[in-house]
Amino acid sequence: MSDGNKTHVKAEDLQIETVGENQYVTIQGVRIRLARPYELNFNYIGNRKLVNQLKAAWYSVSDSDTPMNPRLIGKPGVGKTVLAYAAAKMLGLPVYFFQATSDTNPNDVLINPVVIEISKEQSRVEYVASALITAMIVGGVIVFDEGNRMQEKAWASLAPLLDSRRYVESVTAGIVIRAHKNFRYVATMNEDASCFDLPEYIKSRLQPQILCQAPDKSEERRILEANLPHAHPVVLDYVVDFLEAAHRENEDLSVRDGVHIAHYAGKLIDFEADSGRQMDPAEACVLSVEQILGIKTARYIKQIIWKERAA
Repeated sequence: MSDGNKTHVKAEDLQIETVGENQYVTIQGVRIRLARPYELNFNYIGNRKLVNQLKAAWYSVSDSDTPMNPRLIGKPGVGKTVLAYAAAKMLGLPVYFFQATSDTNPNDVLINPVVIEISKEQSRVEYVASALITAMIVGGVIVFDEGNRMQEKAWASLAPLLDSRRYVESVTAGIVIRAHKNFRYVATMNEDASCFDLPEYIKSRLQPQILCQAPDKSEERRILEANLPHAHPVVLDYVVDFLEAAHRENEDLSVRDGVHIAHYAGKLIDFEADSGRQMDPAEACVLSVEQILGIKTARYIKQIIWKERAA
């Protein structure tokens, strides 16, 4: 189907061609290179209720029942991106990531023309699909990471994709692409002063809002163990106690902070051991917190150690 000079295509009607490690589609003579899916090897340890809420937002009872476009909201480091990836893989769909930034422009989100140098005298233009366009074409999941770091000029091109129309228009390539029926969208949003407010017409399309909060102590311990399988158990004990104490004082610390602290503390202990010396795990944890989060924040772990030794 065409509209003036624009070609309308359904993703299901496109033939995907594999050449070496790359995949291409051709639309009205325009050859477009697709992005590659993202693969992570991990077992999800987190809040299953949030996973089910996200999967419910994506659920469709029929072809006429369009999936929703949820946004995951929370502090940096609480596991929004991991949650999105895990839920997508549970659906058996390929997963693509798009990292939004303040200087993202509409072509970055859609299709970019790239000049390929063949020789000193020759070059050619290759059209490269973004991760989002690729997910639309192959029927995958796009994790639109840190979406509220992107300005309105880039969001505007996504408006028809994020409602019942489910299409995007690439002015650069002169085509309109209708999303595959299996295409799913999720955006992550940081609660961060450096982020932009979403325009209302986009905010109304990114629903529901799923709030991701810091996990409880037992869950934090499981996440640390999964990320650091060779970590010293004593170090992990100190770190989860430290995170719990910091949370009680409304400190904005995340499991990611805990992973960094435990990882570095373990490295300090192992390095000293390989050098023929011993390092007290408590000392390693204090030093790790000081160097990662600052001396002021280290007061929480120092208090834990003082109480332990006083007892």
